[in-house]
Amino acid sequence: MNRLGTVAVLGLSSVAAWVVAAPSDARGSYTGIVERVWEDGFRLNTGNQTFSVDSWDVYGDNTAQFIRVGDRVTMTGEFEGGEFDALTIQVNR
Repeated sequence: MNRLGTVAVLGLSSVAAWVVAAPSDARGSYTGIVERVWEDGFRLNTGNQTFSVDSWDVYGDNTAQFIRVGDRVTMTGEFEGGEFDALTIQVNR
């Protein structure tokens, strides 16, 4: 019974370490071409991957006034809930 308790504690601590490390690994900077735009986000193709970007923190519900299909953008932020939350966006036309 003592061994089982030790294994459970070790397993729990390694899971906790992974959960704590995941958010910092999800942060980054990406550059790509905009494929689609909607009111508070857009879809970005980096050449290696395509993903949805939540741009509400930068443009609110006015993304289409600043971003167009075909724009090349560079952004920083983090992945959360299956999409990228942009903190900064630079448009290069």
